Amino acid sequence: MGVRNAELVIVGGGIGGCAAALSACDSGLNVLLTEETEWIGGQVTSQGVPPDEHKWIEKFGSTKRYRYYRNKVRETYLRNMTVKSDKAILNPGNGLVSNICHDPRVTLHVLNEMLMPYVLTNQLTIAINTKVISVKKIEKTVHEMTLEHVQTGAKDQVNAAYFIDATEAGDVLPLAGMEYVTGAESKGDTGEPHGLDIADPNDIQAFTYVLGMEYREGEDHTIPEPQMYDFWKNFYPAIWPNRLLSFFAPHPITKEKRKYTLFREKTGFPLWEYRRIFDKNQYQSLYKPGDVSLMNWPQNDYFLGNIYDVSETEKEKNVYQAKQLSLSLLYWLQTEAPRPDGGKGYPGLKLRKDIFATEDGLAKAAYIRESRRIKAEYTVTEQDVSPDFNAAHAGKKYKDRVGIGSYSIDLHPSMAGKTYLDIEALPFHIPLGALIPKDTDNILAGCKNIGTTHITNGCYRLHPVEWNIGEACGALVGFCINNKTDPKTVRENEPLLTAFQNKLRQSGVELEWPDEFYME
Repeated sequence: MGVRNAELVIVGGGIGGCAAALSACDSGLNVLLTEETEWIGGQVTSQGVPPDEHKWIEKFGSTKRYRYYRNKVRETYLRNMTVKSDKAILNPGNGLVSNICHDPRVTLHVLNEMLMPYVLTNQLTIAINTKVISVKKIEKTVHEMTLEHVQTGAKDQVNAAYFIDATEAGDVLPLAGMEYVTGAESKGDTGEPHGLDIADPNDIQAFTYVLGMEYREGEDHTIPEPQMYDFWKNFYPAIWPNRLLSFFAPHPITKEKRKYTLFREKTGFPLWEYRRIFDKNQYQSLYKPGDVSLMNWPQNDYFLGNIYDVSETEKEKNVYQAKQLSLSLLYWLQTEAPRPDGGKGYPGLKLRKDIFATEDGLAKAAYIRESRRIKAEYTVTEQDVSPDFNAAHAGKKYKDRVGIGSYSIDLHPSMAGKTYLDIEALPFHIPLGALIPKDTDNILAGCKNIGTTHITNGCYRLHPVEWNIGEACGALVGFCINNKTDPKTVRENEPLLTAFQNKLRQSGVELEWPDEFYME
């Protein structure tokens, strides 16, 4: 077994982990970044979920580095494609979910390019196909971790002053014997108006296996019938207005029966345009491509079981069934979906296996909406972000804030049989205390595993916020090492906290919503 040493180990190469690596390297630290899949980028790349953002994102409401990343995505298209669009702001796919719907491979390229200066100097080591399998913790300090290459089985021991858990499901927490929360808290725990009467650790949001499709009118790209097609075709959830494989689902806000369509029609929500990542009409090419869209829709949310804190057999079963659900939805669309002309099926839908470079055409990893969450120095509750509890335009303005974000409280159907919860949340602030565990001194939460509740996870889990969380974690470790202090002391010591917040501002992290926002 080899031995590695670093000042900071970041476990998980999603956007939180990558942002943490950028800010830590800019602080002069030697960093090891691990990623269990072949791709860094997490939900934007290996999970296939384009950025989901708030309405002010083009002007404010993100860190400077996140804005640079977004600009690099657009520049990649403008530099490499012949773009016909005359829009001032290019939306590569003209998707509805955000102004920057794009191919996962573009973010992979951009992130690798942003990290390259540190890789070339060996300041940063990126270990892909690598996961943590054990953690040595004595009292409140983690001393070492054991890494394993998921393909070869080779193991390494790694020692560091600090660690950041930026995994998609908070995988370090159980390995380190840390206290954590899963599922939904009770009203007695949090006082949240939408909390449960009795806490339910299994009330965890659905996860999804995304796939990419191109539409080629007049062609037949029908896939073989998936093994579980009969099951999914006839599956009728109690919380659903129709069979799951249909063009009807509950409206996330009203819960009423909502009509969907594949392509735009006179009525109904057009699924195809929601996460379209390539709009053929925007580009000039001698080759005639079709539009490309990513399938992350109500109909392929998987809520029959979880893939963490379950046995390996149960995990494998749920991964298989979730993949079969997405493939079954594609097959249903190709063969049985009702068309407006009275016919059935869209055989021109082509499974694009190249997008994720996988044999089955599905994303390299599941999109996990809800992680294990640390028992934090501070836990964000519904009261912090709800307009019913805050008179200002924005939510609670924490003294220890390290960033801002905005999204509604958006909870998908859960593994406990709960339906959607989609309610208003004010633009909010990110408290430093939510990133710091109570029971461990040298680990920080750098992803969706911060101190939120089941409810506030619904607005803190999106791309710009995850990036800000990771960036703040990397900067905090750099500040602590360079100033010979520790995270809890920084939070509790006013001069240190002010100095750290000034450092964040200097690096382009927005700690307050600007005057322009309050004047709207």
